[in-house]
Amino acid sequence: MVQISLLFVALAAVSVNGAPLKKRIAQVIAESTQQWEKACIAAGGGQQCNPLSVASFSTLLAAAGPCGQQDQADKMIDLAKQLNNDATMISLAQIFAQQPRNTPSSQSVPYCQKAPKNQQLNGLFQCQFQGADPQTFVGGAKVGAPGTIPFGQNKPLNPAGSCKANPGGPIPDGTQLVNIAKNPGVGGGKGQAGGNGNGNGQSNAKGNQGANNAPAGNGAANNGAPPPVQGGAKAPETGAKAPEAGANNAPAAAGGGGGGGGFKLQNGKDAQALNAEFEGLTAGSPCQDGDQACIDGGFAQCVGGKFAITQCSGGTKCIALPLVNKPGTSITCTTDADAEARIKATGATGGISG
Repeated sequence: MVQISLLFVALAAVSVNGAPLKKRIAQVIAESTQQWEKACIAAGGGQQCNPLSVASFSTLLAAAGPCGQQDQADKMIDLAKQLNNDATMISLAQIFAQQPRNTPSSQSVPYCQKAPKNQQLNGLFQCQFQGADPQTFVGGAKVGAPGTIPFGQNKPLNPAGSCKANPGGPIPDGTQLVNIAKNPGVGGGKGQAGGNGNGNGQSNAKGNQGANNAPAGNGAANNGAPPPVQGGAKAPETGAKAPEAGANNAPAAAGGGGGGGGFKLQNGKDAQALNAEFEGLTAGSPCQDGDQACIDGGFAQCVGGKFAITQCSGGTKCIALPLVNKPGTSITCTTDADAEARIKATGATGGISG
């Protein structure tokens, strides 16, 4: 059974008059798309599944925009349509579109204010976590201000923090909606493993620890992987900022790479340089908001000038890897053996850190 963990990072108080500390509410974001990725692989999606899964769950980070999650859910459904309109993939994409996003300050997260591409997502919006203030949204906006009411509605939600898949209200901090909701609350796909229902009870379906595994021979499994990030924190060569959702972290094809120089060799060397640089970082290292890195084996994101670290799962750790199909690097959770193999395949020598 997937172990759900919470990551709370205390932020500095905004007042010297004894105001309570505001805490970050986060989650193991990789778990939000594990079941979708498993369904995608079963439907024949192959190497398309993992990069889209990783790009999608990265939109749950606090720094992501309000519509990134919906945009990625649209892409998840686009792929499902290519795979014979796979109903399980569509249903799980609908649930993903309603998963709460991380909040950096215990405030509700704004809603996307545009229509989705696919009709299966019409009327869907994310739930909120129970620990989020239902009256104040990130940035200080009060209920009724732009972004505090879901697109297409003209009045605040009742109950606050609810969504179609969980109409009774917000969900417990750090938990995954896919493990709670039996169906997405709308049509367009069959219910997930727990069967059909009204979304108001505990599902019998549990997250599958192996659901995020890529097919054998196609590169590493990204169990618990944080989002791919081009470059890394404090890396002037690559900018050290999170990329747009959808950064390519496609696993290397079996026997691929071959070392052949060009951008592949440079990608390998750049990944080694980042890994060497990450070895010198700690949770207390200075950073700028949006910086991302690997620290002490975990995925680190800079929030409020401090690194918040999410540990990898499934016996993996955070490592910089070379991209396969274009210049650049990514950081994700994998094994030492897989990272060494991917870097070696580019022609770079010297192992993970050069």
